Amino acid sequence: MSAARILVVDDESEIRGLLKEILADEGYEVDVAADAAEARSARAQHDPDLVLLDIWMPDTDGITLLREWVQPNGTSCPVVMMSGHGTVETAVEATRLGAFDFVEKPLSLAKLLRTVERALDSGRNKRQSGRSLTPPLLAPVGKSRAMAALREQVQQVAPHETPVLIVGEPGTGREAFARYIHSLSPRATAPFVQLVATGVSDDGAAAALFGTEDSNGVHAGVFEQAAGGVLFINGVEDLPPKAQGLLVAALETRTFTRVGGATPVNTNVRIIGSATSRFLNAEGTGVRLELLSRLNVITLNVPPLRDYAQDVPDLLRHYVDRLVDEQHLPFRRFGVAAQNRLRNYPWPGNVRELRNLVQRLLILGGEEEIRLDEIERELAAHAPTNEPLVKQDLLALPLREAREHFERAYLQQQLILCNGKVGQLAKRVGMERTHLYRKLRSLGVDFRQLAED
Repeated sequence: MSAARILVVDDESEIRGLLKEILADEGYEVDVAADAAEARSARAQHDPDLVLLDIWMPDTDGITLLREWVQPNGTSCPVVMMSGHGTVETAVEATRLGAFDFVEKPLSLAKLLRTVERALDSGRNKRQSGRSLTPPLLAPVGKSRAMAALREQVQQVAPHETPVLIVGEPGTGREAFARYIHSLSPRATAPFVQLVATGVSDDGAAAALFGTEDSNGVHAGVFEQAAGGVLFINGVEDLPPKAQGLLVAALETRTFTRVGGATPVNTNVRIIGSATSRFLNAEGTGVRLELLSRLNVITLNVPPLRDYAQDVPDLLRHYVDRLVDEQHLPFRRFGVAAQNRLRNYPWPGNVRELRNLVQRLLILGGEEEIRLDEIERELAAHAPTNEPLVKQDLLALPLREAREHFERAYLQQQLILCNGKVGQLAKRVGMERTHLYRKLRSLGVDFRQLAED
């Protein structure tokens, strides 16, 4: 693929030279222009992929050029405006006229390069519209082997009509993968309807799934709302038994009857369900097993974030960009030390926890670079106090404190398994009883209370 070509239009020679040098170092082809006449000539000579356009220029200002270039027969490439202090309102107006975005002077190089990447991506996506089914933010993020393999599996599964069961811990992004499947499927232009299982009661299951019919007409349930598209059942294991039975029947017969109706309605939906591993592993009723056999024709296992922690920096950048764009939050970037710290964090809440962290840091604001000390404060402030041992974040602690945390949690769990009996615990962990008593007291483990419980 050839390098993207960028046209820089600015009347200040120092800015033109600096931007040309920086963008060339990033691998772009760069043309420069000092005024509108040079800009028109450069644009006619080389059709650019992106224009960086200063608002204030001596002969013809950038807003006038922008109006000229966004005419129906004008350029289709994105334009990013560059504005000095005091011209932000003008820059906002420029975005209404068709500019992709604006960057404020003095330029933040990190923000500039990020905006350039986004603008070039936007231009490519527009040129490929009609050929690409997946919006740029929809494909799950990550360069790791685990994410690459999962995306490849989704691409193999998506064209088919078979039900899919997406399994993973809470917060791993199961809904995102369901939407990704939908976006790549022949049903991509049809509805994607989500049913949250915890919101379904036994009494209301039939109406929620199949809708109702009375003298006032038809009130569609989720099967009809999703007709031609995808019905995503979020948290299949939380469906009450009656709802599970109704769902099994609809999948088997490919028909349903509305509450209050008499005429069977043919189903035309693809079912995608999400569940935690307990749905696959727990002993259950015949209904549960029958539903499982219907849904897990294809099972996608979404790993916890701690299993592909090398993707954390990419996810941090992704959510910064997304939240800045969608919620207009101030742009900030994670420093290298902060990124490394978060790569070594166990993420008990998975990708959802990471997104929440990014959102908090952007809302609270601060210097553009998010530093390690800020990350440490955030993790300490939101650390759960009763997490099981496997989810304890011990890497932030000095060795002695980390060892104490581990020993305390280990002995507490072992003591519970021994029903609070220290004699059994001593045998289980291979310690002499007197030494064990001393260790329990030093760690503050109340073995008497555990024995009573």
